[in-house]
Amino acid sequence: MAKVQLTNAIKKYGNIEVIHGIDLDIDHGEFCVFVGPSGCGKSTLLRMISGLENTTSGEIHIGDNNVTNIDASDRGVAMVFQSYALYPHMTVRENMGFGLKMNKTPKNEIDAKVKKATDILKLEPYLDRKPKALSGGQRQRVAIGRAIVRGPEVFLFDEPLSNLDAELRLEMRVELARLHKELGTTMIYVTHDQVEAMTLADKIVVLNDGIVEQVGTPMELYTNPKNRFVAGFIGSPAMNFFELVNKNNKLVSDQLPDIAFKKVNDSKNITAGIRPNDIKLKKSGNMNVDLIEELGGVTYLYLSGHDNLKLVVEHRDKNIPKLNSKVGLKIKEDDLLYFDTESGKRI
Repeated sequence: MAKVQLTNAIKKYGNIEVIHGIDLDIDHGEFCVFVGPSGCGKSTLLRMISGLENTTSGEIHIGDNNVTNIDASDRGVAMVFQSYALYPHMTVRENMGFGLKMNKTPKNEIDAKVKKATDILKLEPYLDRKPKALSGGQRQRVAIGRAIVRGPEVFLFDEPLSNLDAELRLEMRVELARLHKELGTTMIYVTHDQVEAMTLADKIVVLNDGIVEQVGTPMELYTNPKNRFVAGFIGSPAMNFFELVNKNNKLVSDQLPDIAFKKVNDSKNITAGIRPNDIKLKKSGNMNVDLIEELGGVTYLYLSGHDNLKLVVEHRDKNIPKLNSKVGLKIKEDDLLYFDTESGKRI
């Protein structure tokens, strides 16, 4: 069983600590996505699991084996990178079987494994082509096929779709989801794109500055974020935030004076958050329509108001306000989330 377990995993470069004592369990067969902004440590953590980066302290287990100090080639993992890293002088068939050939695997076994991977990824028509004759999506499928033929216990993907255009990214997301269902193998996937994370993952690990902010299913993170960082990172467009003040144990907003907020017995500064799809429009009000993004079935309105308030509203009505017109807002108290302004923690 290819469970992956990290125990107090730390990574330092000299005196600079970039991964801060991470504890994490990834169950056998899970599709786990590491997500977070650039520089948060997600690729470093993936490379620590793969063995391409040494672990400064702590332990990494894959299955029943402590692999913390084991070479990458002996960990039973296969990694797919952002760059395809295909040999340009070899055909697709040769690229996919090259690793097994170097390990002196019998030719009939190589052919059988290449055929299996080819059938899964629908690469049969391209077996005798060289990489320059393939599209970006086809090259990425070859790179994935090369990983499949190794029969790893764990697949590791480091932003594998970043070089593809929007249509190919969508196509490859579907392919990866289907591949995971068919193989049933543990997969760990790194991306900065939270849409990829939401659509692919069984479990999402949200990283920020080398620490784990929250772990959960996509909908757990979307509906029940533990802090402002997770609330703002998960969801597209991002959650709207505005500041509240406590007056006589009642929360009020100078920016949105007409909105009712819950009563509190706390003197902390509080930030409220609301998803763009939870805001409804009224025909008249004090919010100015600064920008309109019409995407067919949905329209995003970018509004500005008193005291530099900025909000994004998801609008699905056919009657779209005009640019620079004034609108009002309807916000239900039940749709609001509250955060401690100083610590960012959910209240």
